[in-house]
Amino acid sequence: MVGTEITDDQLYEHYAFHADLGQEPLRVDKFLMNRVENATRNKIQQAAKSGAIKVNDTSVKSNYRVKGGDHVKVVFSHPPHENLLIPEAIDLDIEYEDDDLIVVNKKAGMVVHPGHGNYSGTLINGLLHHFEQLPLNSSNRPGLVHRIDKDTSGLLVVAKTELSMANLSKQFQDKTSSRKYIAMVWGDVKENEGTIEGHIGRHPQNRLQMTVFPDASSGKMAITHYSVIERLGYVTLVECRLETGRTHQIRAHMKSIGHTLFNDARYGGDNILKGTTFTKYRQFVQNCFTLLASQALHAKTLGFEHPSQKKWMDFEAPLPQDMEVTIDKWRNYAQHKHF
Repeated sequence: MVGTEITDDQLYEHYAFHADLGQEPLRVDKFLMNRVENATRNKIQQAAKSGAIKVNDTSVKSNYRVKGGDHVKVVFSHPPHENLLIPEAIDLDIEYEDDDLIVVNKKAGMVVHPGHGNYSGTLINGLLHHFEQLPLNSSNRPGLVHRIDKDTSGLLVVAKTELSMANLSKQFQDKTSSRKYIAMVWGDVKENEGTIEGHIGRHPQNRLQMTVFPDASSGKMAITHYSVIERLGYVTLVECRLETGRTHQIRAHMKSIGHTLFNDARYGGDNILKGTTFTKYRQFVQNCFTLLASQALHAKTLGFEHPSQKKWMDFEAPLPQDMEVTIDKWRNYAQHKHF
């Protein structure tokens, strides 16, 4: 209860962060807002009043200044909602299914598994309604072999047996699976094809973003191969092939070379980054933003060896209609303009 110190011995850890050694002193409410998606200053302050925010195992007020090396935790007397997996009757676009696995074409806007601010309506909730039991991965997520972002549409494979989970997970780990994405990015990508290599990790200031670090001192190595499909003036349609599978990999890699994904709100792509100052152009771009449900990124193809049949399987999902229409609008715009 707000204003009452938590004394229950059975506390559940909901979030935990280690402040970087170079962290400048920063109020704990601001520190947490940069790290917890959908958090608000008011919610964090209420949690602090109840004693739920602990720094180095001591409850602190919202104005406590986090210093380098501090260990910040948010604890409550109830377990995290993401641990309460509830089956829900959700329509899923299942591309393929057999006794070992299913391949799903996920809509943009659907979260893959429950987490802060998204406790229902996720792919996992829907899967648990369709299947009585799914194997758990190393993070205790039922059936998940890999993930795609909430606002990314497209294909992912889900394991239905322990054998499939182990086999498919190893394929993704060993980089023997195949994944290709279609993205529309800001700017005219100069090279027809290229490879982006760089260590990806949490942005030091905005923890809801990933960033590319200049050396191996931070983050994990990530490799993205890209090729230009079509040049549309102020934007470019590209195909991205993943060699690794880091969080926000394509979004962070493309931004690092100056080509942020179109309408990617988290990375600034929902601003007009290229083009003219003409009112009609700005209105055209705003109309495209309104039309798109999310950033212009779609997991179009997926390939892997079937765990038990030992044959290679390829799947392809068409672009979602809003992305297709937006590309057509840019194609028409480009045909009538000189760049």
